[in-house]
Amino acid sequence: MISFENVTKRYGTRIALDEVSFALDAGEMAFLVGHSGAGKSTLLRHLVCLEAPSEGRVMVGNFDLRRLSASQLPMFRRKVGVVFQDPQLLPDRTVYENVALPLKAAGFDRKVIPGRVNAALEQVELSHVVDALPGELSSGQRQRVGIARAVVHKPALLLADEPTGNLDPELSKKIMKLFTQFRNHGVTVLIATHEQALVEAQPFRVLRLDQGRLVESG
Repeated sequence: MISFENVTKRYGTRIALDEVSFALDAGEMAFLVGHSGAGKSTLLRHLVCLEAPSEGRVMVGNFDLRRLSASQLPMFRRKVGVVFQDPQLLPDRTVYENVALPLKAAGFDRKVIPGRVNAALEQVELSHVVDALPGELSSGQRQRVGIARAVVHKPALLLADEPTGNLDPELSKKIMKLFTQFRNHGVTVLIATHEQALVEAQPFRVLRLDQGRLVESG
């Protein structure tokens, strides 16, 4: 599902990624770890075409991300869901409307949107707050709305950048259980985190970056 082949990313004289190579199979779940500035976010940005490698190749499924045309990019992004530490929900939109946004932006048939949204909210156990505004929710609920928004279009690949950074340990466990459930349904999951205790509590593969170099690949 994911393949990095000798990927180097330079910003002027600074090297953010240094000849990184690894592969994740479809349906595999892994953690991407490393200190602040190690290159985790840069690596994730390559997977959603927000960055392009200075050298090397990034593959996601059958897509060679170096060669994606402007017309192919929307089709590719339908296959990827992204969860952030701050879900950045629109405060004046209901939970339903926030989760429906990516479907509307991608041009999904209006008739299928309610079913997709309700199914995504059911997955994260938030069907009962469908009409609530983000300000009426707890931090854990807001993060689960962000996850529902990321998976509402049924992506093959789910990326998460520090998804439990603002949550207490008990809520973090619940979020990790959700990611594991998605993986059990065939979704490839890559989670960037600095929380060592969270990683050690899980049986999944670890990819460790240090100053842009991949020093552990599980």
